[in-house]
Amino acid sequence: MRALAKIGLVCAGYVGALVVATAVVAVYIGATSGADRQTYAAMFDFGDSILFLAVFAVAAVAPTGIALYFLRPYHVFWVALAVAALAVAGTAAAASFFYLAAQGAGPGSIAHAWSAAAVLRILIAPVLALAFLVSAVMAPSRWPRFALLAAAVIEAAAFACAAFGVLLGLARLRA
Repeated sequence: MRALAKIGLVCAGYVGALVVATAVVAVYIGATSGADRQTYAAMFDFGDSILFLAVFAVAAVAPTGIALYFLRPYHVFWVALAVAALAVAGTAAAASFFYLAAQGAGPGSIAHAWSAAAVLRILIAPVLALAFLVSAVMAPSRWPRFALLAAAVIEAAAFACAAFGVLLGLARLRA
């Protein structure tokens, strides 16, 4: 298969993922239209954005896997991807730390200030964990595969720790 055909196949897959995500969000908006959607428009818009991102991430697994399959012969790409994935996963671990540190800190503390930004980073952790896992499956050699798998585990653990922090916060509110 020629390079242009490979690029076209991957691009068509991403266009398909966009169409699927857009359709799902459109159906969701249609199913939830009402007075609440008008009153709380900003919250619904944020939820719609998160839904779009989640559906697109799942739908884009196939074209991403195809693209990574085409990139298997390029060892330099895999080493660079593995190093970048570990660096990005390090930011997830730091965001999780700041989020959990803010749970016990006062409202004026530096940890509390950083925790607001940390939440945004933690929200994309599941998508990045999925991307790193797909990359690990497609990696042609041991070291990039291990590094990408480690990055996926770190992303998943960071999200799980933040979710645990939310559950602890809810438990404190009930007590």
